[in-house]
Amino acid sequence: MRFFVGTTLIILLSMPSSVILAKEYFAERKVLRITFVSGLIYDYLDVPLEVYDEMKKATSKGTFLNTRIKGIYNFKRVQ
Repeated sequence: MRFFVGTTLIILLSMPSSVILAKEYFAERKVLRITFVSGLIYDYLDVPLEVYDEMKKATSKGTFLNTRIKGIYNFKRVQ
């Protein structure tokens, strides 16, 4: 994303998460699958598509996971 603040051009780059390696969303089941850098995989259940869309836009995926997913949606460990 590029924008100006006064005459200064600001460029925001998508940074990889230090906690989340990958994320997948299974719309037909409303399951958000998170693969952590540790190799652990968790499925978060009944997550609305809107929440996944917000996560994709979030600056910090890990912070979003901790504040908007964990403790709100049930989960199960996949691996």
